[in-house]
Amino acid sequence: MSEAIHHECGLAMIRLKKPLDYYNKKYGTPLHGLKCLQLLMRKMRNRGQDGAGMATIKLDHPPGKKFISRKRSNASNYLDDLWAGVYKRFDVLTPEQLNDGEWLKENLPYTGEVMMGHLRYGTHSTNAIETCHPFLRQSNWKTRCLIVAGNFNLTNVNELFQELVELGQYPKEKSDTVTVLEKIGHFLDDEVQRIHSWHKPDGYSNIEINDIIAEELDVQRLLKRASKKFDGGYVMGGMIGHGDAFVMRDPAGIRPAFFFEDDEFVAVASERPALQTVFNVPFEVIREVEPGHALIIKKSGQTSMKPFTKLLPRAACSFERIYFSRGNDRDIYLERKELGRRLARSVARAVKYDFDNTVFSYIPNTAETAFQGMIEGLEDELLWWRKKEMKRRKKKGKNGFGKVLKTKVRNEKIVVKDGKTRTFIADTTSRDDMVSHVYDVTYGIVRDEIDTLVLLDDSIVRGTTMRDSIIKIVSRLRPKRIIIVSSAPQIRYPDCYGIDMSKMGEFVAFKAMEALIEERGKKKLLKQAYKKAVAELKKPDKKQKNIVKQLYDELKYEDVSKKIAQIMTPKGTKPKVDVIYQTIEDLQQSCPNNNGDWYFSGNYPTPGGFRVVNKAFVNYMEGSGERAY
Repeated sequence: MSEAIHHECGLAMIRLKKPLDYYNKKYGTPLHGLKCLQLLMRKMRNRGQDGAGMATIKLDHPPGKKFISRKRSNASNYLDDLWAGVYKRFDVLTPEQLNDGEWLKENLPYTGEVMMGHLRYGTHSTNAIETCHPFLRQSNWKTRCLIVAGNFNLTNVNELFQELVELGQYPKEKSDTVTVLEKIGHFLDDEVQRIHSWHKPDGYSNIEINDIIAEELDVQRLLKRASKKFDGGYVMGGMIGHGDAFVMRDPAGIRPAFFFEDDEFVAVASERPALQTVFNVPFEVIREVEPGHALIIKKSGQTSMKPFTKLLPRAACSFERIYFSRGNDRDIYLERKELGRRLARSVARAVKYDFDNTVFSYIPNTAETAFQGMIEGLEDELLWWRKKEMKRRKKKGKNGFGKVLKTKVRNEKIVVKDGKTRTFIADTTSRDDMVSHVYDVTYGIVRDEIDTLVLLDDSIVRGTTMRDSIIKIVSRLRPKRIIIVSSAPQIRYPDCYGIDMSKMGEFVAFKAMEALIEERGKKKLLKQAYKKAVAELKKPDKKQKNIVKQLYDELKYEDVSKKIAQIMTPKGTKPKVDVIYQTIEDLQQSCPNNNGDWYFSGNYPTPGGFRVVNKAFVNYMEGSGERAY
């Protein structure tokens, strides 16, 4: 994506099923599980660049010995810094000590059998070390200790926070992570106390009851009670001090989570290829954590997949497929190619099948797979055009068949990202000029005022990078025309499930819609929609509807695209600029199992989404810069 936006996070969890010495004999080090966690996190570094953290729990560790270890980093080289801090304890050991798993567990931190890692992409809070996951809730009772990390945003944090207050708690801050930690922690305390109270009259000692709690704790029941009012997209991982662990996924399957299990490991990750690479396992053995279910790993090592909430219609995030996830997942790779292929006919028609005078390229780097699909689709369109043109020439008795057969799709690498350019110069004109040079171009390929230049991007959110950098720099190639193609549909609505797209006025599609309504003398519709949105916000979330959608319904999709092209065209640009967007229908056909498209369609999968879109619109109309959730 030419415009970076903050999004998502990455979660990794590993449960070792064997003693540390087993991994030393088989893999050459007792720290094999730790190294697997490190590699899982490195393979998912695309999911978080603001910080990272990890934590481990040791099973059956004696009292008086530290059994929970945690390390976090928000340094610029966060992963290197994190793991350097972990491994520095091992760097001074002798070879004998390094190969003795029992001694390592007894004497050093980070040598537990249950471990979890997290990569953070902050959406709105500060990037302080305190905001990095995992979060820890400590207690002198092992069964009450809780570690939580996740990839999530909840739309109703205020409501959940108030519930904690009404329970008598005094939370230290109002954030979704702290709220989730305390919410689950409260019901963990309650479940532990319930088991304790049940067995105490039977004469068991407190120490004996601790073991009974570890065996009888019903994690499914705990999560059912804790998550009753969760509204949002989430994958949450948790580790309980005595050794139980879980990964829970929202009931619409918005956020991704995958796992595999064999006789050595249970491993969970936000992305499937990371598991394939780290554990060298085939595609077929990896499963999804089912929506509305929790993968529960008991202290004994026994696993189960259990529901904890009522399922919603599947709405797995389609942005994962378009851009966020790494493209080396088999399904994502094929879906991105299909997204590109489905654009080919619209693009061919836009250039009137003039392949001889059109250069096709993409904006680095994640759009490359979709570009390959578009080129394959264009090759099919070219074949169709050849047959039609040969027929036409033959019918009219014309020659030139050789020229027709030689016509090809001209795909080239035209735009190159030229690293980061600092733009702190005080003079606005100079700063804007520096921004325009974030990208550079390949000269001498596009013929002056003859060739049309077609550029494919993953998506267009704000349009500022496209206007201030890309279109400005490619205009220097003096193409006759510039066509920007987006493999995603128009982004019209805010996201509230993990992606930092919460302010309505930042979307170029919204600006285009607003401009068209005003140009057509219908400005009163904006004021009417504002009043309706204010009224909607007084209703319960479940009864609200998306008021902004009514404004878009006044306009044709193609008209909004044309206005976006005008907005993104820098002043003084000589070539005509057009924009072609993916349709929502083709997106759904390309990604049939990942049909969460609320940022494009306005069809939110949870009630909180409708409140957020109405609030974002009200904020915009009132000139407020606050987030909508």
